[in-house]
This record gives sequence, structure tokens and C-alpha cells, in this order.
Amino acid sequence: MDPALLLLADSRLPTGGHAHSAGLEAAATRGVVRGPEDVAAYLAARVPTTGLVTAAAAAAACRTRTTTQEAWEPWDAAVSARTPVSALREVSRAQGRALLRTARATWPSPDYDALGPRPHQALALGVVVAAAGGAPHDAAALAVHHLVGQICSAAVRLLGLDPLALAGVHARALGAAAGTVTEAVASGVAAAERDDPALLPAATTPLPEVLAARHARADGALFAS
Repeated sequence: MDPALLLLADSRLPTGGHAHSAGLEAAATRGVVRGPEDVAAYLAARVPTTGLVTAAAAAAACRTRTTTQEAWEPWDAAVSARTPVSALREVSRAQGRALLRTARATWPSPDYDALGPRPHQALALGVVVAAAGGAPHDAAALAVHHLVGQICSAAVRLLGLDPLALAGVHARALGAAAGTVTEAVASGVAAAERDDPALLPAATTPLPEVLAARHARADGALFAS
């Protein structure tokens, strides 16, 4: 990976990722996640499903040659269809907008304009990675990295868990995610080359989706998702 792309993996990059827990807060509030082993189990369910979908969309956006907002609309619709909870669609678009705002100052590119003002995060990530000189595999790996990082960081802040224990969970989850990244790149690139967003995977985990809808209506939440 180009060292410049490591900026996109840095939690200090001002894209708003620190304000999201990828659903962990809702799970922790209801006692579904209590310790490091629960975080590991949560990741084992989320990475091959939500992580796969997001990573594939990012890989596709990195490879596609789409250059107009009209041409991006089917891709946007495909990601929306794979994000069944409206609150999570809003989260995705908020993070996509924040990412583009940062990218315009870091890797300026005219390609961002075609995405529209509020693109899904995965699509924005793919286009930003391409603008920064990265490849679809970089985009997919970063998508998974962001998901795992948000969950592990939130677990430390919400549950007061040992940061060293969570670092181990984090590392093992990323190691186990290698197959998911490979699968995401294959499906995302195939979808891009055929210009067919229907080829993107559509896996999900129902409980976190339901909890996300409830979390969006909760008072006093620490994280936006």
C-alpha cells in the first residue's frame, strides 16, 4: 500500500469516524456485548456480512470509470438497497460527505463532484482511494479496517475494556478478514467491469440492523451509530 494511503487508515484524519461505533453501542447497551470475547464474536458476524458489502462497494467504486452523477445513481441505489435501515443510510451518507470534504483538501480530484453532495461512504472511499493512487484491494482493505477499528475503539470507550486485550481482538479480526477482503475485491471488480451494481454482495446481520433503528431514536447516546 502506498504510504500516503495510510492517512485514510488513521483515526486522526477528520472524517468523523470517531463518532461512530458501527452498532456496538446499541449492542453493549442491551448487554449483547460485555467483554473482549463478545467483541470478537460481534466482529466475526459483522465483517463477513456488512464488512463484505461495504468493502465490495468500495472496491467497485475504485475500479469503475463512472464520471457523471447520473451514471453513479444505480450504484448509489444498490448500496441503499443493501442498507435496509434508514438510519444507517443516513450514517453512511454523513460519513461519505465528511470523507469527501477531507479528500478535497488532501487529494483534490474532479471525480468527487459526480458522486453528488451526500454519497454513501463506501462509494466515496473507493473514489478517494483511486484519486490517491490506490487500487481496489486498498479500498476494500480500508473499508474493513474502518469497520473493525470503530468497533474496537468504541468497546474501549463504552465498556472500559482493557485496551491491550482489544488490540489483540483487533489484530486477530483483521487477520481473519483477509478472505473477506479478497472476496470483496473479486465481486466489486467484477461488478465494476460489467457496470452492473446488482453483482455486489448483499449479506447482512439482522440483529444489529434492528438495534441500529432503535439506537437512532435513543436519548443520550455517545455515538451516532
